[in-house]
Amino acid sequence: MEFAEGVPCWVDAMLPDVEGGKRFYGELFGWTFDDGAGAEYGNYTQAFLAGEPVAALAPKPDGRMPTSWTVYLATPDAAALAARIKGAGGQMIMDPMPVGPFGTTGLAADPEGAVFGLWQAGTHVGFGVQREPGAFGWTEVYARAKETVDPFYEGVFGYGGQDLDDAGEDFRIWSPAGARPGPETAIGGRALMGGSFPAEMPPHFLNYFVVADCDATAATARHLGGRVRDEPQDTPYGRICTLVDNQGAAFAVLQEPGQM
Repeated sequence: MEFAEGVPCWVDAMLPDVEGGKRFYGELFGWTFDDGAGAEYGNYTQAFLAGEPVAALAPKPDGRMPTSWTVYLATPDAAALAARIKGAGGQMIMDPMPVGPFGTTGLAADPEGAVFGLWQAGTHVGFGVQREPGAFGWTEVYARAKETVDPFYEGVFGYGGQDLDDAGEDFRIWSPAGARPGPETAIGGRALMGGSFPAEMPPHFLNYFVVADCDATAATARHLGGRVRDEPQDTPYGRICTLVDNQGAAFAVLQEPGQM
């Protein structure tokens, strides 16, 4: 599987307790895990669904770092992408660096501070499966100023954008460069942080995993020590809810319309 530039190709979670994360996500999504890479690779532990790579968990090297999920956007040239990000008003939190034979990674922030990763594939291409129950399905950035954020992503990645009128909010979806913009080709979107969001909450990405039953997944997350931040609700694109795992990392789940 190859990923066009700007398309989400991987997600990982930085956690205080990887073993606890394996128990939580193993039961929630049916993931299995490898034994983890060595210390030279940050003890990075890959998660699998039916033998295919779907995500990773890693121990936080510094307790001051956020406990969070990070989405990685594909690029054929991480150095060139980093230069575009800086030129467009973003910043590189971690400049591109090789990860053995696996690929080249970097960590960036948009002009409002929302953090995302870059991935230039080597032997590790990214997701082996997605948009199936237990696998990654969608990402969206929660922003405060669309006039700042939309031109950044559309300029840096060449996304084609389309505003959705039926979402009940100011929501814009993005399709990869060269694709006809629309829901059929969209790989992510931008939501606005309105008055329902605490003023102290920074702009951020929210990553969605597909599930067969949104309500049952929310109940399981609670049983495992997590919490439901936003209760399950129906949207034109499926039933969704936002969860927080038992260590504080937020993510969302999506039950697609065909599964309802």
